[in-house]
Amino acid sequence: MTSELPRAILAVDPGRDKCGLAVVDPEGRPLRQEVVASDALGARARELARCYHLMAVVVGDRTAADAAAEALESALPGIETAAVDEHRSTEEARRLYFRDHPPRGWRRLIPVTMQTPPRPYDDYVAVILARRYLKKGPEPAF
Repeated sequence: MTSELPRAILAVDPGRDKCGLAVVDPEGRPLRQEVVASDALGARARELARCYHLMAVVVGDRTAADAAAEALESALPGIETAAVDEHRSTEEARRLYFRDHPPRGWRRLIPVTMQTPPRPYDDYVAVILARRYLKKGPEPAF
């Protein structure tokens, strides 16, 4: 049954209150993106594992990384969990967000470098983390 599911990587931008999640295919294309409460991370990861053949789980290495990695390893035993450097990923994610959602109306007149997305964009950070993992490989494990 697993071979019928799309192969993917689950990337997590961990945080104290919320986590960005992205399911990304082996070429780095996002298949699903969302932001969830941190205490729901393990349960949501299990749900996603039923929809995708997860080859690896990638976790950003900064805020709440250890707690997120522990929750994921408990929820998804047997799937590799790797740390990825988060340095400047938020800035990169903001650019990606505005590429996908260009400002409209009067906001078009303000440079996007001076704007903040109108919603949490932790899921875009997770996409960046997945792409870094695919490009470079994992950092040392937790």
